[in-house]
Amino acid sequence: MKRRSCIKAGIVGLGVMAIAEKSKALEYYPKKSDKKWAVIYSTWCGSSRDAGVWISEGMGGIADVFDVRENPDPQKYDHIVVGGSIRSNAVSKEMQDYLAKNKAALKERIRGLFCVMGNMKRPVGPENDKQLIDGHLSKLTEVSGVPGKCFNGRITLSLLEPESYQMMSSMGMTDYDLMKRSDFMDFGKVILDSAKQQTPTAGKPSE
Repeated sequence: MKRRSCIKAGIVGLGVMAIAEKSKALEYYPKKSDKKWAVIYSTWCGSSRDAGVWISEGMGGIADVFDVRENPDPQKYDHIVVGGSIRSNAVSKEMQDYLAKNKAALKERIRGLFCVMGNMKRPVGPENDKQLIDGHLSKLTEVSGVPGKCFNGRITLSLLEPESYQMMSSMGMTDYDLMKRSDFMDFGKVILDSAKQQTPTAGKPSE
């Protein structure tokens, strides 16, 4: 009986350790910084996940990188970058809901906005930034005056939900990847330099 209780306690202990390790999983990535940074993204095929990591790398790896579905607490951070993959000229509903729910806290902290898009495989340009940064993400967050940029993305058909997979396949769409890590890293540097030089129009985070 004692042996069984001991085994049971050991299993429970391992479970607690696993949960503790999982809760600290993101702490492995950032470097120490005098300010707390986060990149929060939404994605369908993982393109904005990689974009978020690369943006952080451009800042020297100082930012936690979160899928918006993890529902990170913005009040734990001094500086936040927000972005996501685009469908039908919009970020995901999860991202829109998150931005609406946390608008007050985010307005004080957002230092950059980005989006990742297919754009029919055409290079993105200023017109995309105007439409999707100024006309979409800035309106959702009520933040302006911070660096914002659209990037070409990628598609992995096998990661799409069945309806989207069938539609894309029927259109003759195949997997493609137009993302360049260096572009996102450069944008991370722009965001970091901007945050050091000026306070965005949305205001300064409370100390």
